[in-house]
Amino acid sequence: MFEIELKAWVDDFDTVKTRINELSVFMADFEKEDRYWFPVSRPAAESAIPLSGVRIRIETFKPKDKKTDRFALVSYKTKEVRDGIEINDEKEFVIAAPPNAPPPDPPLLNAPPDEPLNAFEELLRRLGLEPGISKRKQGSVWKNHAGNMTIELSRVDSLGTFIELEILAVDDKPQTVSAARANLMETLKLIGINENRIETRYYNEMLSSLRQE
Repeated sequence: MFEIELKAWVDDFDTVKTRINELSVFMADFEKEDRYWFPVSRPAAESAIPLSGVRIRIETFKPKDKKTDRFALVSYKTKEVRDGIEINDEKEFVIAAPPNAPPPDPPLLNAPPDEPLNAFEELLRRLGLEPGISKRKQGSVWKNHAGNMTIELSRVDSLGTFIELEILAVDDKPQTVSAARANLMETLKLIGINENRIETRYYNEMLSSLRQE
């Protein structure tokens, strides 16, 4: 699947959140802590390689009136930006036990995922990777009423507040991307955010720039 998405700066958090609630269905509050791993021989400036690396994410979801879920996700992406829209071919999996295996002790889901996470990070080290940029964001996620778009409103540590709109597509053909882009832009307009607030840089690029200042 391909993620077709955009993100934009948010100037009035409360107004934007109210408008999203009017247009969408609330799913959960969340906290996401990311660490990106790169080959030891990567270029000195990490901002030069925003499209690579392995991401390990500790993700906590708090659905309304439901049990909190906390788990570890591993992702890697092939990224591209076309006309301000991100097209990401993402591969992702949960660090968990194989199917039909006895329940692990401690459990991998709904509990701190430190044991399998530590093992996986050690594997990355043995494969010649090392941790690089980290990112932490807190916010909320909604689904639009059509069910084909995810909307996130979050505060990213050291950067600020952003809205992210995402559509999953089966391919990245020009007509697919064009239709998704039109949908994303229309939704952004309905929420009340001008397209000049769209941010085309990846979070890694922005964080790298801060580190170099």
